[in-house]
Amino acid sequence: MLRVWLLLALTCLVGVGCTVNEVIVAEETDLVVADAPVEESRLLDIGVVEFAPGLDEDNDPSESGVYEEIRFAETKYLAYHLKTTLQGTGHWGAVRVIPSREAFTDVIISGEIGKSDGEFVEIAVTVEDAAGRRWYDKTYETQTGVTSYSDRRDRRLDPYQKIFNDIANDLYAYAAQLPPKQLQQTRQISELRFFADMSPLAYNGYLSTDDDGLATVVRLPAESDPTVGRLRQIRERDRLVVDTLNEHYANFYYGISMPYRDWRKVTRQESVAYRQVKRSARIQALVGVVIMAGALAADTDDSSSRQRRVNRGLQNLAINEGFNRMMGGFYRGREAESHVAAIGELSESFGAQAAPMVISVDGQERRLTGTAQAQYDGWRRLLREMYEAETGFTQSIDVGVPARSVDDDESN
Repeated sequence: MLRVWLLLALTCLVGVGCTVNEVIVAEETDLVVADAPVEESRLLDIGVVEFAPGLDEDNDPSESGVYEEIRFAETKYLAYHLKTTLQGTGHWGAVRVIPSREAFTDVIISGEIGKSDGEFVEIAVTVEDAAGRRWYDKTYETQTGVTSYSDRRDRRLDPYQKIFNDIANDLYAYAAQLPPKQLQQTRQISELRFFADMSPLAYNGYLSTDDDGLATVVRLPAESDPTVGRLRQIRERDRLVVDTLNEHYANFYYGISMPYRDWRKVTRQESVAYRQVKRSARIQALVGVVIMAGALAADTDDSSSRQRRVNRGLQNLAINEGFNRMMGGFYRGREAESHVAAIGELSESFGAQAAPMVISVDGQERRLTGTAQAQYDGWRRLLREMYEAETGFTQSIDVGVPARSVDDDESN
């Protein structure tokens, strides 16, 4: 009986092994696209604010696995991809990434990245309109699959595409049930907020705000008023600036798309391998302990000296195999730690490739990173000064190219 038990145990250890493989198939959502042109009166402009990074102040990458270089790049990249997804539906007017909520628009989408490691992604989204109505808050999440980074996949679709499609579909479903009058008032409020920002004394009385912060139209300015025409021209110039900033976001988006995709692909592979190795190591070490303990406890005494030698041989083989399995689990655990180190190295490499870009305003260069909002706020102050002085719009705007690191230049 002992020989049968030991032989079965050894067969399990040597023949079957303890490898655990997982195959993940990503969920998909079909994007709802307009099948006919939408009426102009129902087209709302959308501003997507740069996403919040969702990082703890005391974030330690070695413990959390979240690297600031990656996360801050994602705040722009993921926001811009949401813009392109919404733009492709045909349900909206102009869709822009905006560096500040002060870029007055009809609908504002803000988001916070809760998780993004190439395999799992989670983004909390808030949607509000110009009147101050909060349409909804919702957290979107998904898990990528083995084909999410396939070379045969449509490159226009992001590995996280399900989330972007879900956001776009929910946004369309909400707007579709709004009455036309509310859509019209939303556009009017957006315009009047801009007018009041440019000329507070003249236009503050056109909107009323209740205790909940909800704005309503009190009265509308006369269409024949020359001030209205002038402010609308200035607003068009302001939109031109935002469009120019979007060209800058586009340069950043396309500039990092390949290294970011590669980083997510490899990081996902490392994460899955790390999880499999840890699971395999635990199973392997546990089985090794059980078999080793059973072999040590086995009774090798037998009336036949030949049988005793056979039993002792099997016992020694089981002890050696159990010990090797325990050590294998230990070394696999060390291998799992090396995967974490590899992820860290990839993050640092990506941080160098996704270097900040610069934008030139009237010959003066500014970095479009953490100072983007301050730059846009400065631009708005300039607009007010120009309006007050009743001067023409003469500032030149040039979009810079993505900054490249020295290592990138040497590699080329």
